[in-house]
Amino acid sequence: MEAKEVNIAFFDTRSYDQDSFSDINRSYLYNIDYFDFHLNEKTAMTAKGYDVICAFVNDTINSKVIATLKECGVKLIAMRCAGYNNVDLKAAAKADIKVVRVPSYSPNSIAEHAVALLLSLTRKIPQAYIKTRSGNFTLNGLTGRNLNGLTACILGTGRIGKLTAEILSGFGMNVEVFDVVPDNEWASSHGFKYVQLTQLFADADVLSLHCPLTEETKHIVNAQSLQLMKRDAVIINTGRGALIDSTALVNSLKKQTLGGAALDVYEEESKYFFDDWSVNVIRDDTLARLMTFPNVIITSHQAFLTTNALKAIAATTLENIKAFTTGAELQNEIK
Repeated sequence: MEAKEVNIAFFDTRSYDQDSFSDINRSYLYNIDYFDFHLNEKTAMTAKGYDVICAFVNDTINSKVIATLKECGVKLIAMRCAGYNNVDLKAAAKADIKVVRVPSYSPNSIAEHAVALLLSLTRKIPQAYIKTRSGNFTLNGLTGRNLNGLTACILGTGRIGKLTAEILSGFGMNVEVFDVVPDNEWASSHGFKYVQLTQLFADADVLSLHCPLTEETKHIVNAQSLQLMKRDAVIINTGRGALIDSTALVNSLKKQTLGGAALDVYEEESKYFFDDWSVNVIRDDTLARLMTFPNVIITSHQAFLTTNALKAIAATTLENIKAFTTGAELQNEIK
């Protein structure tokens, strides 16, 4: 199958996706159609006539969707992201549809966003911006907190977690880390310490989440683990929304047993994130409640959104498709 004959349907795309992929596609000449709606059970039939579908984090790719994709003639699911917890891999294998992903694009983008969220939260940057925009230059309610000397606890020491730890160390923070597969050589070289999970929660002034979403890590931040944390500790989540039990988080914030949270992801984000709900009613009571807290910052899954990351995502995704269509080894296949 030559590149120019490959038809690809892109789901849940925005202008920045189209710009980055169209630019990189000049070297591949694939036939690409961009759709702004999610891939799910209702929309899967739109894949008819396409060899490949390209999906993102909030698309639904369950067994029913995969069955429809197979019926439509789709041979490859190309995820333009690292996560794939929204894909039924067993159903895909049964349907003989390959699945590939972008395992790493710009870990710096996400690590830097995590730190930006932390600084914004602890130094009350959003509140200060709103006050000065309205001509209010008083400092009441803007008292922050030094990071220097505090303990940063990193849950998950993949590339993003490591970078976040190293950045926070640069602020003079003490760093403790946890991972089921520890990298002791890396930790030792930076003066970081691997600790048990319960100690990680108990010691954290800042808890930053960077582990994948699995059955074991779903709701790893829950009512029990939150009880272990300091009353002025803050949580940063740029990983996956379901790492946090959102109801438990709301309860801790209401009881003021937690200092705050900065979230780039939310476990029920798929209906809201990447879309404009400014003139509509948000019916998710938990999300709506989180948005009312002055010590909560929410960004809509934008940690990845840099020109560097978009270019890398497009390049890797189209190279994955090229490998599939030319019969080369699928280095980024998910099995």
